[in-house]
Amino acid sequence: MILYILKSSLLLFILITVYKLLLENEKMHHFNRIYLLGSLIFSLTIPLQLFSFKTKISDTITHFQLNEILLQKTSENLSTITDNQMMNYTAVTIYLLVALLLIIRFVLNLYSFYKKIKNNEQQTLNGNKVVLIQEPVVPHSFLNSIFFYEQDFKNNNIAPELIVHEAVHIKQKHTLDILFIEVLQILFWFNPLILLYKHAIKLNHEFLADETVNAKFNSVFYYQKMLLNIASNQRKIALASSINYLITKKRLIMMTKKESKTRIILKTVGVGVIFSLLLFSFSPETMAQESPNIISSEGKIITEISQPEFPGGMLAFYKFVGSNFKTPSGLKGNGKVYITFMIEKDGSLSEFEILRDMGFGTGEEAIRVLKLSPKWIPGKENKEPVRVKYSLPITIQAK
Repeated sequence: MILYILKSSLLLFILITVYKLLLENEKMHHFNRIYLLGSLIFSLTIPLQLFSFKTKISDTITHFQLNEILLQKTSENLSTITDNQMMNYTAVTIYLLVALLLIIRFVLNLYSFYKKIKNNEQQTLNGNKVVLIQEPVVPHSFLNSIFFYEQDFKNNNIAPELIVHEAVHIKQKHTLDILFIEVLQILFWFNPLILLYKHAIKLNHEFLADETVNAKFNSVFYYQKMLLNIASNQRKIALASSINYLITKKRLIMMTKKESKTRIILKTVGVGVIFSLLLFSFSPETMAQESPNIISSEGKIITEISQPEFPGGMLAFYKFVGSNFKTPSGLKGNGKVYITFMIEKDGSLSEFEILRDMGFGTGEEAIRVLKLSPKWIPGKENKEPVRVKYSLPITIQAK
């Protein structure tokens, strides 16, 4: 998991840097929207190694080394804690708690739109559903609805540019982008790069809407002045596309920026080259070539291999060993036990071997505990069950 986070973060960083340096200031907003969404999907899926360039590889592992278990003596038996186990448990707990809070916030934001749509008057304007809010509110949109302040709407105080602006958000389905990035923010809340992408995506939405408004009304100066007049209302609405989102010098300059087709073509080709290089660089076969070739004992060419799994995960396995291991009588001091065993094709354990122990029956006790283990989910090679050998180091502190 840590390796996945590091790889995906590196890809996210590279691609958002490319966007900031090459694309953000270019008037190629539709391409940039695809780039930003594609970068997120690319960065979060490529490290999963779901596919590769080659159909056959010669690299495989048939012998796995488990993390060391540290056993500390109590009055009856040995309590156990693996290296970094407590830290991992704490990290997982914090992750789940924060994710839960973000899920609750996300659901409440969705529910707030549901209530606004249900409890307020609705009309149709130019084929779009308009929801009239009784309290003063900045024009904004969500899914297929535009939200306006009722008094301004009925008094015809809403400029047609604002209506077109929000209609663009609906037509181009910008809300789906926002919901997508919000879900990613829940899953990867610990990664600040997701916030950079969120900011870039929402700003790109405004570029797209501004571009359409200016093309329709051909009055950039008037539109800029209107935006500055409403910029003082800094109230943001979660999940919504809002007219006053980040009215900055960059956004105003973009409206008058001239388009260079040659530069756009060159940068588009350059981005394609960058994606290709990253795809090749993060290919599992490309990285596997850096490690020595290991041929399976049966002489097969391996194309896919997965490790066996203890029911409930490896943390449950370490707890299982610690809760069942009993201190042999007379054992003193600290030492290490080293056991190997085989996970058979049906998930059962066999071929136990003591490579090292502390005497007093510590090796035999470790084997006794392993024999109590329920069947594992067997390892697979080319989607077929295979026998996999494991090594288990155990450090005992029996003071």
